[in-house]
Amino acid sequence: MTTEAHLKILKHIESNPHISQRQLAQELGVSVGKINYCVQALITTGLVKAGNFKRSASKMSYLYLLTPAGIEEKSRLTASFLKRKIIEHEKISQEIAQLKRDMANSPLTHLTRN
Repeated sequence: MTTEAHLKILKHIESNPHISQRQLAQELGVSVGKINYCVQALITTGLVKAGNFKRSASKMSYLYLLTPAGIEEKSRLTASFLKRKIIEHEKISQEIAQLKRDMANSPLTHLTRN
């Protein structure tokens, strides 16, 4: 999965430690298998800690917690994501400005104004 997907998972886990892998899959629009793979990778790398707890008398569930390294990685990924999106925004803004200039200088634009 992409770093953006890891960021989304880390954010969801941080805001809702009781979230199930099925809920994560639904919210992110991916398969439960992909979520399981990604969560296991996050656990293996020490970014997330998982623990069992009893949700009811008959069901076991997991509690996912970000480790200090996970919190640091989420911050790093957030900063990187923000930087990338700002660059994309600036490029799109430049493209829009150029399109507006092109439209203003187009001979067809002058014909339709009259």
